[in-house]
Amino acid sequence: MNIKESFAGLEVGYDIPALPGMDEADIQTPCLVLDLDALERNVAKMGRFAREMGVRHRVHGKMHKSVDVALLQERLGGSVGVCCQKVSEAEVFARGGIKDVLVSNQVRDLAKIDRLARLPKLGARTICCVDDLANVADLSAAAVTHGTVIECLVEIDCGAGRCGVTSTATVVELGQAIACAKGLKFAGIQAYQGAMQHMDKYEDREAKIAVAVAMVRDAVEGLKAVGLECDIVGGGGTGSYYFEGNSGVYNELQCGSYAFMDADYGRILDKNGNRIDRGEWENALFILTSVMSHTKPDRAICDAGLKAQSVDSGLPVIFGRDDVKYIKCSDEHGVIDDPQGVLKVNDKLKLVPGHCDPTCNVHDWYVGVRGGKVEVVWPVSARGKAY
Repeated sequence: MNIKESFAGLEVGYDIPALPGMDEADIQTPCLVLDLDALERNVAKMGRFAREMGVRHRVHGKMHKSVDVALLQERLGGSVGVCCQKVSEAEVFARGGIKDVLVSNQVRDLAKIDRLARLPKLGARTICCVDDLANVADLSAAAVTHGTVIECLVEIDCGAGRCGVTSTATVVELGQAIACAKGLKFAGIQAYQGAMQHMDKYEDREAKIAVAVAMVRDAVEGLKAVGLECDIVGGGGTGSYYFEGNSGVYNELQCGSYAFMDADYGRILDKNGNRIDRGEWENALFILTSVMSHTKPDRAICDAGLKAQSVDSGLPVIFGRDDVKYIKCSDEHGVIDDPQGVLKVNDKLKLVPGHCDPTCNVHDWYVGVRGGKVEVVWPVSARGKAY
């Protein structure tokens, strides 16, 4: 299918913010824009880091919710598959051609378990997390019903304080139950330390992850003692992947935000005390916004408010500018401090969102730009898939 056929019937401004071939200046706002060069460099760099550390990289699809981005990460970064948080997300990625899908979460509702058990019929290796013996029985029953295999990771709570078990004895008990259950396969351990990803100092993150690595190492040895080998020991995020990757225990990373980079992640520091968005990773995702009013000499109003972004991790940052500042927002408006009155109505600005994951989830499209031209327009394939 060619580009014209792909977008037949869609009108810019009504159905879609841009079409391939358009000038960047003509993109409708507010919308998500990807700097394709920066995105590709980020993806290739993480792939190289993983190879150098001798580990696999399973990209986190919950960040971008895009089949197209996931396929790019396979092609340029050598990713082995995706992890996501919901069965509905997993269904989108499996139908989109991703052949190895991990729901890095518990699936407990029986209707959702039934859907999970159908996923292998789409040609995708299907994996989920378990932290309760009762869940093992339910997963097994559904897999037997559909004649499929669900692989299971025992989740360890290694500091995030969310799902997961906290003792090696429980990990072993669950691992043995999975290995004995019909229709299930024991695949390893899930151990993501999410609570420390945004700690500013490298040393503070390192200290937190050391505790997680010790827990995971003990669990892996406990499983080996009863004859269970881990194909996957997974975890690691944008703020910690170098710790897990060089631990000698983890063999699979689950980084997500590195590809786009947001303002909250960007401020954390690397081992040399530099912000990670000043060299380690590039900003590749932006909310493109337009100035819509400037009746007050020192305040400009743009069209990207709360409905165009998530501000749970702070307000967006205006990319490449230090003369103007995004200072507050309401549903449909963003207020920009413009003390010198340099902005004009219809001027466009690139905002680096505070938190990329929930921001992406409120948009329908990514507009990929290179050299001042729209090169691709990708749907946010799993937008709103929260069940």
